[in-house]
Amino acid sequence: MDKARFTNAVEQYQAMVYRTALHALGSPQDADDAVQEVFLRLFHHRGDFESREHLRRWLLRVTVNYCRDLLKSPWQKRRVSWEEVPEIPVFDRPEQETLYREVMALPEKYRTVLNLFYYEELSVREIGELLGVETSTVTTRLARARRRLKERLGEDWQDE
Repeated sequence: MDKARFTNAVEQYQAMVYRTALHALGSPQDADDAVQEVFLRLFHHRGDFESREHLRRWLLRVTVNYCRDLLKSPWQKRRVSWEEVPEIPVFDRPEQETLYREVMALPEKYRTVLNLFYYEELSVREIGELLGVETSTVTTRLARARRRLKERLGEDWQDE
């Protein structure tokens, strides 16, 4: 990949890769590391991409796989709990922070499908292909994640 295309890809997809990694890993520092690793892999990638959508999906797939591998690592077993993480993004409204905390408290498999469905706007079928699971599994995970959020947030939960 030439330098101009690589720079364009980083500018266009860095936020998407960060969001996906943050939802999977739960730590801003780990998400930053994942972004660097994913774009390093893109830089060394020898193949061509058929379209922007192909590149976008490739980046999402590499991000999800990298995060899965990282979560399997023995180093991750020494992680601190979410409450001990000092850095939290700044939000415009208090309810955004509450929702963020509740989403981050969910298991990784639920956080990932929520992120891909709501933030990256992928269909259930596309998420299934990306994660290597059946569409029914994705639908179930989305339903369970929504139910958990509704239980924890009560009337504040709005699924639009």
